[in-house]
Amino acid sequence: MFERPRGGERAVLVRIGFDGPVEQEDLDEFAQLAESAGVQPAATITGRRDRPDPKFFVGSGKAEEIRRTAVETCAEVVLVDHGLSPSQERNLEKLTGLRVLDRSALILDIFAQRARSHEGKLEVELAQLRHLSSRLVRGWTHLERQRGGGIGLRGPGETQLETDRRLLGERVRVLSRRLEKLKQQRETGRARRVEIPIPSVALVGYTNAGKSTLFRSLTGADAYVADQLFATLDPLVRRVGLPGGSPIVVADTVGFIRELPHELVAAFQSTLTEAREATLLLHVIDASDPRRDERIEQVNAVLEEVGAGELPQIRVYNKIDRLDLAPRIERDGEDEVRSVWISAARSSGLDLLLAAVAERLARFARPCTVKVPARRAGALRARLHSAGVVRAERVLEDGSLELDADLPEAEAAELQRLDGVEIAPVRAPQPSSPCTGDEPYLQSTRATRLA
Repeated sequence: MFERPRGGERAVLVRIGFDGPVEQEDLDEFAQLAESAGVQPAATITGRRDRPDPKFFVGSGKAEEIRRTAVETCAEVVLVDHGLSPSQERNLEKLTGLRVLDRSALILDIFAQRARSHEGKLEVELAQLRHLSSRLVRGWTHLERQRGGGIGLRGPGETQLETDRRLLGERVRVLSRRLEKLKQQRETGRARRVEIPIPSVALVGYTNAGKSTLFRSLTGADAYVADQLFATLDPLVRRVGLPGGSPIVVADTVGFIRELPHELVAAFQSTLTEAREATLLLHVIDASDPRRDERIEQVNAVLEEVGAGELPQIRVYNKIDRLDLAPRIERDGEDEVRSVWISAARSSGLDLLLAAVAERLARFARPCTVKVPARRAGALRARLHSAGVVRAERVLEDGSLELDADLPEAEAAELQRLDGVEIAPVRAPQPSSPCTGDEPYLQSTRATRLA
């Protein structure tokens, strides 16, 4: 019988190169992941193979090397920077006598430590249970089937493994129901934000690129900031004013990483929804990272996976203070903002970033005239003014209100569905003289008082 060993704080790190030699940057990132989980790397083992070994993933010779190294370094856990099948994990654990975790399990462990909100904790637990569901066979085979016959030993004959699977399934259903309730609450809050047509901007990027530092610099929010992978997990949303006074909603999201476990992509819908439903993405990039181009591709791949790949984005090259560069805006051939170079830690270039966001968002809105009946005038006027989209307004003879506004297509369509509200292309102002006493001038004067 095999009982799964406990973990520890000293680890042997393992990475195999399949497309070529193992790169030092990948080893450094994996070591950072281990340290983020509170583990002390005791040794690192690398190798090359054409394909994974079905039994040990790393091959029998390399597995024996892992066992010897673990004994020599007094390691207590083996961390493998790849995805392992349940049988491969079990075989390595039997050979080494140590706990073996693959990349997905390690990241899930980090998320379990970092989640702070109730929703985040539920999402992590759900992801862990889904990851565990296919691996129960490893550590539970010491619990034998209930014996039949004999007083006190008769029973349904359900194995402990079957019992655990059933209990795990019930827990998954409970967590799913709770998360669905929280999702509805979050959707209610998001719907309230949508009622007031304020553009939303989501910060996305590779983990440790400086998203939370930028979020704090832009919003003044007390977001947790640390030089480590996955420093923050829970989504934060705050309002920010753009140049000219127009407000936007800025959302901080969880950092992405290469080979992000699918369990996390499936579970962390609250954070990913903020990115998927944003008007504009700010793709935060560590400008000092020598592999920044590769990181950009990896983030874009995750965005595609979560359904946000087609959203417009501005690349924000952060940490330019490490390169002694000055803040600047880069444009493409069509004179549209492509990227902004800033230092969030020093609040350098933030004015350029906000100006770039205002410029890009202006392209998403179309000028139109909104005619509102008198019975709705007060509420809708306050709603549109609070969003900062009104450029002019007029009171008509029947008491209805006309507002010239810049509305995104989605918000214009939403308003048009309201009873009595009419939306048309913006009407050019009619010239009039203040000496003639024309009614248009009187309406303009009344509009000035209202404004």
